[in-house]
Amino acid sequence: MQPPPLWPLLWLQLLLLGAAAPPPDPLSQLPAPRHPRMRLHNAEQVLSWQPVVLNSTRPVLYRVQFRYTASNWSEVTPESTGVNCTQITATECDFTAPGLSKGFRMDFNVALRLRAELGDLHSAWVTMPWFQHYLNVTVGPPKNIRLTPGGGSLIISFSPPFAVDSADASFCYYVHYWEKAGTQQVKGPFKSNLILLNDLKPFRVYCLRVEARLLWKENIRRRGQFSNISCYETTADDSTKLQQIILISVGTFSLLLVLAGACFFLVLKYGGLIKYWFHTPPSIPAQIEEYLKDPAEPILEALDKNSSPKDDAWDSVSIISVPGKEREDVL
Repeated sequence: MQPPPLWPLLWLQLLLLGAAAPPPDPLSQLPAPRHPRMRLHNAEQVLSWQPVVLNSTRPVLYRVQFRYTASNWSEVTPESTGVNCTQITATECDFTAPGLSKGFRMDFNVALRLRAELGDLHSAWVTMPWFQHYLNVTVGPPKNIRLTPGGGSLIISFSPPFAVDSADASFCYYVHYWEKAGTQQVKGPFKSNLILLNDLKPFRVYCLRVEARLLWKENIRRRGQFSNISCYETTADDSTKLQQIILISVGTFSLLLVLAGACFFLVLKYGGLIKYWFHTPPSIPAQIEEYLKDPAEPILEALDKNSSPKDDAWDSVSIISVPGKEREDVL
């Protein structure tokens, strides 16, 4: 007699066990946070995710851990990274909040993982891909751009997008500029954040924007975003200033010659009239002026009163001899 097959018996036992088991607790396994995202923009290092929604009055907490290439997983605490991301209610962890002295070094390879917690329950870990700041960062435009128009030139000064913390990292800059309604040109790379654009046309409006590129170990570059477009008018260069001085001098000398010729012509043509205009008018004698002040006084007495003996002095002349004919004429 052959023994009965075993699989029907095993199937029956499994059915009985499943019927006797209690219904699963909805909180026995928490869902993991969804859509974690690491934002690396300039010096920012921010991990964010979507919240876990549960029908519970207690808030869901989150825990973040990190590790370097040759290390184990560690908690994100103020002692390790300068920020606390252990059992927090927020849905982001900002590693750059305290500044560049904290957070992760920009030249380190870093991995992050995240899970949700509620009491003794927790979700599965969600692990982020490895990242290195200098290799994955989004470089923004240069900051604090200032333009100073010069003689046929523009002087550009600005600040880097962010401060680097490694000798192997640096920035180079490119200037895209064009004359208004003209063709765009590019100059660079520049290592300095003070750039002189020369050989520009004087008294022309030029527009430009600056781009920063991140160099890592001299062979890896992250192209940055362009700055806002700025337009300025150039001033006169040295040759233009010299031309202006010469033109002003020649114009002034020519004007003086024209004025001198006009004055000479007016003097020749209207000399009598000019003498008449500038001639001193005759004055009234003092005796007549006194009479006019007191018309009741006789005019002769006024004249005698104001006349001095010196004015009335006269000399006596006698004829001593006269020739014959002239004598007859005199007689």
